[in-house]
Amino acid sequence: MARSILGYVGLGATLIFALPAALFGLELLVQGRTVVGAGLVVTGVLMVVVEEHVTTAEDLPGLVAEQTVGRLVGTDDDES
Repeated sequence: MARSILGYVGLGATLIFALPAALFGLELLVQGRTVVGAGLVVTGVLMVVVEEHVTTAEDLPGLVAEQTVGRLVGTDDDES
């Protein structure tokens, strides 16, 4: 999927916080502190997943416009 420049900046900002948390979590896992380590790894992964897949308020106008145009325009198959 195509990503805008601002999308890349947002992903970069998320990774700036998610990667250190996940790496510190991995270090704690290696040291044997499994609960805290696993929690930090999961937190780092969730930060990236939420940034990628959750619809934000900025995305809503585009989604609404896309659905509205899709309903209004339709295709030739819809007319038969």
